[in-house]
Amino acid sequence: MKTSAFLIAATIASASAFAPAPQGTSSTALNESLFRTLSNMDLWAPVKDSNSYGARSKKNIKTGKLTSNSYVPSGLSKAQYEKVRSDADAKKDARYAKNVKKAGKFLGFSVFYQKRGTKVGGEWMDEPNRGHDMAKTKYDWSVDSKGNEW
Repeated sequence: MKTSAFLIAATIASASAFAPAPQGTSSTALNESLFRTLSNMDLWAPVKDSNSYGARSKKNIKTGKLTSNSYVPSGLSKAQYEKVRSDADAKKDARYAKNVKKAGKFLGFSVFYQKRGTKVGGEWMDEPNRGHDMAKTKYDWSVDSKGNEW
């Protein structure tokens, strides 16, 4: 009898070990929707105007400094490698500044559309290239190799 009572108690104890623990009531209602949470994650909030053209010059972007543990290519001293890196940075910054100066200087599509030969009246037929804008090329193609104009 003692043995059977002990077996029953051991069986109940081992079965209760696998039973899930009771949990408190959880709410199924979301306080804020998932979309609203994701759309309110403005990663650019600290930096105003960070996505406009030319904003890179306002940011603190720089090439890291060389330390004693830094990689230096074989055949170059640390000073020579720093000069190579600074020259590359200067070249990159000059190219970026050149492109920023060109920003905003473009022909709008509506102006282009009107100039390309879609004006009412047909006076564009008498214009050179029939009113179309032609691409500027590196070479003057109106002169052949012998110097004769076309």
